Amino acid sequence: MGQRRKAREMAFQTLYALDFCELDPAFKEYSMLNEYPAILMEIAESEHVGNGASVYAFADELVKNTIINFEDIETEIDKHAEHWSCESIARPDRSLLHLAVYELMFTGTPAAVVINESIEIAKKFCSESTGKFLNGILDAIHKSNE
Repeated sequence: MGQRRKAREMAFQTLYALDFCELDPAFKEYSMLNEYPAILMEIAESEHVGNGASVYAFADELVKNTIINFEDIETEIDKHAEHWSCESIARPDRSLLHLAVYELMFTGTPAAVVINESIEIAKKFCSESTGKFLNGILDAIHKSNE
């Protein structure tokens, strides 16, 4: 597995864990930004990744910027997830979708890479149908932002 995939997996796991934290809705972004470093560090330690490693730095960047852009990401998901709201999407699928949409919207990562990486991570952590679900939404978001 490549280093960037490992970082994306760690970022996904961190976002998923944050979904279970009790956060004050009025300060959700702030609370998430305060909570995620400890979660990411715990995941990194379980993966034998030091906090000085480039894998850790990339995972940290992904999580932090996904949180900072959370509202815009959810708005984009809601626009393209026909018959689904963000809240009704299964937690692991939603966490992976947040991460992938951040990369599509705010980084220069090619859409094909983002979509492929998301599908591969979904195969490892999500249900069988998640790959098709993600592919449909991510492809629609990509096409609308071209």
